[in-house]
Amino acid sequence: MLDIRQRLSTGSVAAICALGVACGSAPEEAGTPTAESAPAAAPALTPAAAVLPPTEDTAPDRLNTSPRHGEWVDVTQPGSDVPIGTWVVYPEVSGPAPIVLVIHEIYGLTDWVRGVADQFAAEGFIAVAPDLLSGMGPGGGGTNSLGERDNVVATIRTLEPDERGRRLDAVRAYALDIPAGNGRIGSVGFCWGGTASFVYAVSQPALDAAVVYYGTSPAEASEYAQINAPVLGLYGGNDERVNATIPTAEGAMAAGDKPFEPNIYEGAGHGFLRAQLGQDGANMAATEEAWPRTLAFFREHLGD
Repeated sequence: MLDIRQRLSTGSVAAICALGVACGSAPEEAGTPTAESAPAAAPALTPAAAVLPPTEDTAPDRLNTSPRHGEWVDVTQPGSDVPIGTWVVYPEVSGPAPIVLVIHEIYGLTDWVRGVADQFAAEGFIAVAPDLLSGMGPGGGGTNSLGERDNVVATIRTLEPDERGRRLDAVRAYALDIPAGNGRIGSVGFCWGGTASFVYAVSQPALDAAVVYYGTSPAEASEYAQINAPVLGLYGGNDERVNATIPTAEGAMAAGDKPFEPNIYEGAGHGFLRAQLGQDGANMAATEEAWPRTLAFFREHLGD
């Protein structure tokens, strides 16, 4: 299998944008008003940002103004009396939709993660975002019950990988029973959740696709033996802690003739999808490349 790692220069993307071409969008028809000529609701963002997920700062407003149906559900776990609080968002479509399991960062199920789920729904996917900290907070609560981020991070570090996998299995089973779904499901995760997405792909052979945003790869080549899902990796160039784990995944996936497409965006940092305005424009350029690639990957492997 060929080494398909791609290193993408964010400088080249920025140069194209400087010439007036909207990154990640179709060319404008002659005489059609452009985003530049219209009043800018968020002048710090690029013209393509309207179709991108929210940033951490804009997520609450995006959620409050979303036209899509979102709801909280409690997912039961076999052999456990702890329900998994899960945010589910539905697309406005006329037929069965593919399902995306959205795995949160180390900061838990925040408004930003729910905003990303909402944007997946805007693109035609049923988005299912579990709070994997459910039952681990005061009074049996989840992320919101833990208060400060330091408390969330400390608590999530106590969640054992096997327990995380059991929780994801329960949520996957729930998602596949959603009547509006098309029976195909992929996972996507960010940071801690990116690691979880890759680990879940190697441990759950029935998963249809996995996307990893700046998460570490499973450490041992033997862990990849039963993976069936194609994997898309999206990494910031300034994130060597994570990127140093990519070669093991490349070798193991190639040895098993399993599709793995790692993309490294030069100049972008860890967490670029959430912190889109960071790294002197490199995070935004990475986002404008990575998000459309994510959607295309899921559409290819999960259907429209």
